[in-house]
Amino acid sequence: MRISLTADHNGFELKKELIEHIEFLGHEAIDLGPYEYESTDDYPDYAKIISDNVSKHETDRGIMICGSGVGASVAANKIKGTRAAVCHDIYSAHQGVEHDDMNLLCIGSKIIGVEIAKELVKAFIDAKYTGEERHSRRLNKVLNMENEFNQKEHLSTLKKREDELYEEIEQLKTLNNKKIFQNRAVIFLGISILIVLLWILANSIIQ
Repeated sequence: MRISLTADHNGFELKKELIEHIEFLGHEAIDLGPYEYESTDDYPDYAKIISDNVSKHETDRGIMICGSGVGASVAANKIKGTRAAVCHDIYSAHQGVEHDDMNLLCIGSKIIGVEIAKELVKAFIDAKYTGEERHSRRLNKVLNMENEFNQKEHLSTLKKREDELYEEIEQLKTLNNKKIFQNRAVIFLGISILIVLLWILANSIIQ
């Protein structure tokens, strides 16, 4: 199984430990960063990286580590196709996969130690989604909620863009009206000058 991992500064050291543990278990560990410790990094940046990775099935499952695991799961679940959960007990780590098809395990490095984290990871990796009718029925309802939310977001984005385009068109109309006025003013001035010249010419002929 291919398992992707990422973390913020709070989970940087634990991530390295879990990469070794996953490889020891005979699986492939894909490190999505960070690759150097950065005390001011932000967990949403790495949550997006691993959520995109897992939701596109570039790896089989993912693991993200922050201070509590909460921020990571909140951010990760914003990405369509990601089913992330914070698990600090063995039962939740495998039950989340078996019943809910969880594909991203979130861990808090300030909540548990290395050995418990290793046990959680093993339980998470070893678990399989059962696909039982009651679980698939509930999962489909969750997916429908996700799709409905994304459709509303899409419609909202389209409406916003429509309003922006309307405003741009109105601005163009205003500019065009100004240009039309300027063009008419030039024509009127030209006609006025021509009339004056003709009047002068006519007077000179009469004299």
